[in-house]
Amino acid sequence: MRICSLVPAATEIVFALGLGDRVVGVTHECDWPPEATSRPAVTASLIESDRLTSLEIDRAVSEAAGNGKPLYAIDEELWRELEADVVLVQELCDVCAVSRDEVDGLVSARPIDAEVIDVSPTTLGGVLATITALGVRLGAEGAADELTGGMRARMDRVRAALADVDTTPRAFVCDWLDPPFSAGHWVPDMVGVAGGTDVASAPGEASRRLTWDDVAVHDPEFVVLAPCGFDLDRTITEIDIDTLRGHLLETAARREGKVFAVDASAYFSRPGPRLVDGVELLAHLLHPEAYSDPGLPWARVRV
Repeated sequence: MRICSLVPAATEIVFALGLGDRVVGVTHECDWPPEATSRPAVTASLIESDRLTSLEIDRAVSEAAGNGKPLYAIDEELWRELEADVVLVQELCDVCAVSRDEVDGLVSARPIDAEVIDVSPTTLGGVLATITALGVRLGAEGAADELTGGMRARMDRVRAALADVDTTPRAFVCDWLDPPFSAGHWVPDMVGVAGGTDVASAPGEASRRLTWDDVAVHDPEFVVLAPCGFDLDRTITEIDIDTLRGHLLETAARREGKVFAVDASAYFSRPGPRLVDGVELLAHLLHPEAYSDPGLPWARVRV
């Protein structure tokens, strides 16, 4: 079986199932596990996001969408050479990865004898179900059961550690910085397991464009800056302290010094196995007295 993964989270899942040796192609954003970077990259971004600010990226994405232009290019020559049997795609977000429509169009124009599988969970439970389904389809059912069992066990340990905690703090997880977006889909589930309440989203809902004034109205007790696709260093670089201070001035989060930045790309943005690491980190940030620091990257933002 020759697998081409056009979704970073799916790439992580396939490698975690022990099928990395069958992966023949990935996207330009597939950087985990490190071995994935040795596979040929089938895609490239048409927006130079590394050189743009959060606001400039948002404007470029909105302009492309308004003009019906794609955000990613697919190397058609490499596509033909890979001779994949299975292609993993997503329908969840056209901004995060190559869309299913783009792949379907390519398949029609350049016919290949491959099965196209959608990997688009929208909740934490859906992520577990997706891993199980992929394991069955790819002949790694036992590995999938072991992986999901381990993820559930770790989340159960978080719940047990917080069983005697009598507070459920209000948290806003920020999926983009300028403009701010709520972090939807599986993130509210993560907040819930970590002993908090997401003030701006419900499980399975899409991320929503907001203003910082909208955020302040919710008076969050915690603000977690987790812009989609950014690691911790990039997030810290992008933060506008004056904007945050001005809009969060009267919030509990600002008064109590509970504004944090995290590595969203690794532990929040991608619906794969490492979301459990994100749950453990949230549990520590929300309840440091009950859950120890798991040793993942994070920083307190002084506003």
